[in-house]
Amino acid sequence: MGDSNTEAGNTPPSDTPYSDDQLRKAVALFYDGQSAPTITAKGVGAEAEAILQVAKQHQVPLCDNAPLVDLLVTLELGDNIPEALYISVAHIISFAYGLQGKTPEGFDAPQL
Repeated sequence: MGDSNTEAGNTPPSDTPYSDDQLRKAVALFYDGQSAPTITAKGVGAEAEAILQVAKQHQVPLCDNAPLVDLLVTLELGDNIPEALYISVAHIISFAYGLQGKTPEGFDAPQL
């Protein structure tokens, strides 16, 4: 199927000694349906908030998965996601496709 952009963000628990702004994280992924998803944006604090705002403005689906974001934010911009995270990220992409009413090219939905 065509291109898919997804954003993942997390909000810190309220009992931390750090402010929400210091702990807020976001990662944006690009997936072309052919290669492994790529990190296209990442940030902490104000940068994370800016990433999330751009995503909302462009109606990019958002998914809140703090453990996955914590791993993805350690990667560099332009990096493909590591093979160990393929399944987790595949669930996020599937979620984003479903929200947009899309299905992957060549996918035959099971008959119910």
